[in-house]
Amino acid sequence: MKYTASVHLLSEKFIKHYPLSNYPELMYKAGRQYACLLIETHEGYTICIPFRSSIKHKNAFIFKGTIRSRQSRSGLDYSKMVIINDSSYLDLKQTAIIDQDEYNEMRKNLSKIVEQVHKYVQKYINHIKGTEPLHPKEYLRQYEYSTLPYFHDILNL
Repeated sequence: MKYTASVHLLSEKFIKHYPLSNYPELMYKAGRQYACLLIETHEGYTICIPFRSSIKHKNAFIFKGTIRSRQSRSGLDYSKMVIINDSSYLDLKQTAIIDQDEYNEMRKNLSKIVEQVHKYVQKYINHIKGTEPLHPKEYLRQYEYSTLPYFHDILNL
């Protein structure tokens, strides 16, 4: 699987185009930008996975060896990913600040994270297209609070 990965913030332009009033599952708050792991895919879009300090479900990569992970289930939340195909949605001027130990654990597990993200997105696509439909309970468990329905245009669904 071919990819490149980096850590960035979403831009004000993205926030204006995707207001929380219309996209309530997105992970940003007024005055607080979310740092995201960006994975550029061969499909022509970029997946932005937010770093979160507390994740209560299994659709994520949970950090195990970090300082913050000792107090809460911090990690990368797949269910809150953003999919973009417009580079102006990224804030390339401002540095994304994340804990160094979380950054190190993310880099060490990057190929595993990319594989999990790809499977999460592909499973959703297959369900929506009807090629591999999920049982309704399984669909809700994995995608009830997912942001993926916001990006059907980019995913060609």
